[in-house]
Order: sequence, then C-alpha cells, then structure tokens
Amino acid sequence: MPDVVAKGRRPDVRACGLCHYPNGKGRPENAGVAGLPVSYFIQQMHDFRNDVRKSGEPRKANTNVMITIAKGMTEEEIKASAEYFASMKWTPWIRVVETKAVPKTRIQGGMYLRLEGNETEPIGRRIIETPENVEHTEALRDPRSGFIAYAPPGSIKKGEALVTTGANGKTVQCGVCHGVDLKGLGPVPGIAGRSPSYMVRQLYDMQVGARKGVWTELMKPVVAKLTDEDFVSIAAYLSSRTP
Repeated sequence: MPDVVAKGRRPDVRACGLCHYPNGKGRPENAGVAGLPVSYFIQQMHDFRNDVRKSGEPRKANTNVMITIAKGMTEEEIKASAEYFASMKWTPWIRVVETKAVPKTRIQGGMYLRLEGNETEPIGRRIIETPENVEHTEALRDPRSGFIAYAPPGSIKKGEALVTTGANGKTVQCGVCHGVDLKGLGPVPGIAGRSPSYMVRQLYDMQVGARKGVWTELMKPVVAKLTDEDFVSIAAYLSSRTP
C-alpha cells in the first residue's frame, strides 16, 4: 500500500484509505475507487486540481476537501494511488431492495443511518443507501460491511429501459461507452454495482455544469433530458447489476 493511501502527507493530503477504505470500496458520501482505470483515476485527480470537477451542492464539504487533497498531491502520489486501487476488482458491496417503506434514518457524516427501533416511513421518489450494519460501518469502519440501497418499487425496471434502450431518445444507451456489461471499456469506468448515491451525484453535477472535465462533454447529451426520477431509476438499475 503506498504511503499516500495509508498515511497521507501533512498538511493537506489526507490518507486515501481514510475515506475510500484500504480496499477502495468507499461509502455513500464519497466514491468507490477500486477497479477504476488508471488513466481515468489520474484524469479525475487532475480535474479536481484544475477546478473543473466540483459539486453542484454547496453543502457537500468533502468535495472541497478532495480538491484540496488533489492540489496537494504530487504526480508520483497520484500515479501510485491510481495503480494501487486499479489493481483491485470491484466486487459486490451494495444490495438494492425495492420497497414502499424504509426504516427511519438520521444523517451523520454524509450517510443515512437507521434509527433504533422498527419505525418506517414512505420512500417516495428517493434512494436511501444505508449500512448493512451501522456499528460496523460507523464505529468500526469495517471494510467488509457493505450497504443496502432502498429504492422505489418498479425503479429497477424503469432504469433498465433508460440504460439499455435510451427510452426513445430521452438519453443514450450506457453500454455504448461503458461496455455492454457496464463493467467499463478501456479508460471509461465500470458503473455496474456501484453506489447509487455517488451515481446520482455525478449525473446531477454534470447536468448542472459543476463537473466539466474531459469526459463530461460526452455525458452532456446523456443527462440533458433526465429528471430526478430518471436519476433514481437509472441508479437503482445500475447498482443492482453484478459488478
């Protein structure tokens, strides 16, 4: 494990493994980086550094932290972390469950955490991504304890139509760039089985123009006509796929 992943470097470069975990799986408030192509990983770090990848939600403070980290890293550190995480396959980490009602939650550290007891509330048009085991994730930061993504009934099927057919011109088939199996194609990242929270944030950031990196130009026509409900359906379907 490179020092930048394990320890970081003061004052501005935090250890990659602190947020993204040593196995690169990450959590809903950040990104899963395991299995990303080296060239894509490096490009994203450069985009953060060059202020062309930001969050469309000003309250998302850890995106600004990531920008600071990228600006503080050397090219050697970026390359070492990219190669380290690229060497790991992305394996199942998120379980998608369609339901009308979800456990009541609170937000802490950018995550939805289930409240004690068995109270539920209507899911509405949301995805609620929460740890399988709150104690293992929040207190122990257990890199073997994954997540449940609760999604509205029917969202996976709606998402499948958008992802695989483009829904009569509403969007572009994801497999054109991300591969027929959605597991990536060359420098383009895999999107199967990844965090729906992260996925929707990226679609939204591209749509509102907060993310402007090299690859974003290709994504603009993909996201231009999508609604919030479309985002939820697409993310539910993609996250339900086997990585």
